[in-house]
Amino acid sequence: MAQEKVIGIDLGTSNSAAAALIGGKPTIIPSAEGATQYGKAFPSYVAFSEDGQTLVGEPARRQAVTNPENTIVAIKRSMGTDKKVKIQGKEYTPQEISALILQKIKKDAEAFIGEPIEKAVITVPAYFDDNQRTATKDAGTIAGLDVVRLVNEPTAASLAYGIDKQNDDDDLNIMVFDLGGGTLDVTIMEFGGGVFEVQSTSGDTQLGGTDMDNAIMQYLSDEFKKETGINLMDNDQAVQRLREAAEKAKIELSTTLTTEINLPFIAMDDSGKAQNLVQTLSRAKLEELVDNIVKKCGKPMGQALDDAKMSKNDIDKIILVGGPTRMPVVQKFVEQY
Repeated sequence: MAQEKVIGIDLGTSNSAAAALIGGKPTIIPSAEGATQYGKAFPSYVAFSEDGQTLVGEPARRQAVTNPENTIVAIKRSMGTDKKVKIQGKEYTPQEISALILQKIKKDAEAFIGEPIEKAVITVPAYFDDNQRTATKDAGTIAGLDVVRLVNEPTAASLAYGIDKQNDDDDLNIMVFDLGGGTLDVTIMEFGGGVFEVQSTSGDTQLGGTDMDNAIMQYLSDEFKKETGINLMDNDQAVQRLREAAEKAKIELSTTLTTEINLPFIAMDDSGKAQNLVQTLSRAKLEELVDNIVKKCGKPMGQALDDAKMSKNDIDKIILVGGPTRMPVVQKFVEQY
């Protein structure tokens, strides 16, 4: 009899994703609404439309501008608390909202793999306490999943990079630098005798790729205002288009030196004439815009080292996790640090 499939889930603050072992290889399960750029993750958004529909992922994100009061983002930050979200006169716990994201993952996985999925492993930040971990398991149960294990995110990253397969008899000190859409987590772990042990964890829950997108967005908006006198930040629809363009430009500039941002008919001037935004952004300009954000990553790294009672020289390996760590400027900063 074929073994029952267990899926692995990254339930993220900004984006979520899932994978399964297919033919012995870890395969990311694509999200039903088409993959996001350069990945198969989908935004951790949940929304309730006026006609009573529940939207999860990309469809929820797309309507966030026109329906902000019924759209929920970054629910992971409220996991394990008594905080409830009130929408259309009904209250939801963080577990119930997270369960909607997990239900979507379960459905996408079943469609992709072609068999019912009952079991899952879910990753959680190393700093999650018992309440937050229990809440994550409860969300899985509500979604109809048996959560067979919770794995610390830095441990999962180390396993993904095969650190546990090393032949060294020596203990390794590993720093996992996980910079996501909304948060930075820096974890120092010791690996020895087949066991990962978290020595310290530090981070910044308000630092991530979204802050970089905002900085790019502000710059594009300022430049456009200089040219046309129109402030795009006053127009919700324009802001949504700018945000998408800023994120896309940021991603492209990790592999190219310049990129063109072209947003036709983004605004109307006083005479009713449509205005187009066409700007070229260079990697050098991007790095200048995000410089202060990247520098903020130093403090959590120092804190993690202090808490683990280690110096920089004690670290044997650094693992970079998360979209923004693909940016040369972030890699260079960690390396220089």
